[in-house]
Amino acid sequence: MANYEQRIGIKQWAEADRPREKLMLHGRRQLTDAELIAILIGSGNSEDTAVDLSKRILASCNQDLDVLGRLEVKDLCKFRGIGEAKAISIVGALELGRRRKPGTTAKVRIGGSEDCHKEFSPVLTDLPHEEFWILLLNRANEVIVKHQVSKGGLTGTVADPKVIFKIALEHNAAYVVLAHNHPSGNLKPSAEDITLTKKLVAAGKLLDLYILDHLIITNKSYFSFNEEGLL
Repeated sequence: MANYEQRIGIKQWAEADRPREKLMLHGRRQLTDAELIAILIGSGNSEDTAVDLSKRILASCNQDLDVLGRLEVKDLCKFRGIGEAKAISIVGALELGRRRKPGTTAKVRIGGSEDCHKEFSPVLTDLPHEEFWILLLNRANEVIVKHQVSKGGLTGTVADPKVIFKIALEHNAAYVVLAHNHPSGNLKPSAEDITLTKKLVAAGKLLDLYILDHLIITNKSYFSFNEEGLL
């Protein structure tokens, strides 16, 4: 029987959903790892879009960019649709990222709010608008990934609990740390901040995904819900 389903290529997607256009419209932080890799490789194959192909590559590395960064050109060329030129682009880009911020492949372990602040500070300071991020940890309190949940205006941003827990479940996280910034410099949590935190803590317990802390970050300091006994 004929197959009437046709693969929808990236060029047929809504403009805002294409990786390059998405980066131009919303900034690089809005893109997933797969979308960033898709920009590097440019196109997929007859069966997969560039994004789908990138997802398969990441899945083979257990979603770990450090593992991906250790692959050689010949390893990447094993994926259908990845030739030498595309493989070299991926290897070169990841090597540049490694040189930009030298470090170790060892996972970062979170021991308290100060450690959380160190993780969030690079992405939540010096912003003219509010953003909401989450830090996902495994059962050893090691960082799995840091993820932007939403981006708002000067006075607020919306953090959808469904989105937060969907991301956490996809990464098999055990613990979640919440964070958002206050561009005004005011560290005091709003009534909305407190209500949202309580809602997320309660929902997390039902899913065995425990909220360890919620940080409010300004350019000069931070406020910890955990340290203030507000969890």
